[in-house]
Amino acid sequence: MADLSCTIAGVRFPNPLTLASGIWGTSPALLERAALCGAGAVTAKSASPEARRGHRNPTAVDWGGGLLNAMGLPNPGCGEEAVMLEEAKRLLAPLGVPLIASIFADRVEGFGRAAETVSRARPDLIEVNISCPNVAAECGIPFAATPETAAAVTRAVKAATRIPVTVKLSPAVASIASIAAAVEEAGADAITAVNTMQGLLIDAESGRPVLANSTGGISGAALKPIALRCVWEIARAVKIPIIGTGGVLSGLDAVEMVMAGATAVGVGSAVYYGGGECFRRILDGMNRWMEAHGHASLEEIRGSALRAMPASATNPPPFPAWRKP
Repeated sequence: MADLSCTIAGVRFPNPLTLASGIWGTSPALLERAALCGAGAVTAKSASPEARRGHRNPTAVDWGGGLLNAMGLPNPGCGEEAVMLEEAKRLLAPLGVPLIASIFADRVEGFGRAAETVSRARPDLIEVNISCPNVAAECGIPFAATPETAAAVTRAVKAATRIPVTVKLSPAVASIASIAAAVEEAGADAITAVNTMQGLLIDAESGRPVLANSTGGISGAALKPIALRCVWEIARAVKIPIIGTGGVLSGLDAVEMVMAGATAVGVGSAVYYGGGECFRRILDGMNRWMEAHGHASLEEIRGSALRAMPASATNPPPFPAWRKP
């Protein structure tokens, strides 16, 4: 079998698959379950300085091409979150699976306070969620919208903790590469790319939006080409590792994310479709592909799409039979 391990900011992942934030909350038992099912790292749900109730139902729907959700970042506050993270850390440590805490705030200084609080639990990394598309009504334009605001949050978090920091970016920006470069310069140790993309579904019978919040974040298969493009652009602009997230449902999806330049690969909607078993299935698919193509480690394929020449319009690459429309 190929060596699928990777390292981010000195933290070793036994394999690149990372449970994405918000999928199984912060329940220590569920985070442990993800690790036992094969996740190489687990990310807890985003926590804010104070508790949030989130949006009223309906908050999520499977529309056939992916998921649309507007949970509104419900959480008990980072104080209670830290208590749960401590228990999760105790359960995960013997498994060798890193714990990633996730934080969110509506002000720059709030990110610093949240980072300081969750650091008490000694997570292996802190993910800084500056890009949730579902809280604009309460919190205004996401901090991921400009290089200046993204860098300001990064600096505040880095000043508040010694734990390595990964900043989660939005795909809905004019230049994600410039924002990635700004957070790298501000001290980020890694980048998570990307968050969901804002969308809308309408019920034709009632003529009303399906979700109570009206708009929500698109995830699943529909997000994958966008996420790949974002990771590819970021990888050309920075030297720090990337956790590529968005639409990874199979081993081949994960391989492609690594080819785009990702060090690790976030898994979210796949858990909805296949439960915790999706981690083992994706890993098996990665191993089969690596063996079939003679690769011994992910380092051999990481960023290969950055080095490849674009296909000529008159000589396009063969389209895989199983992907023909």
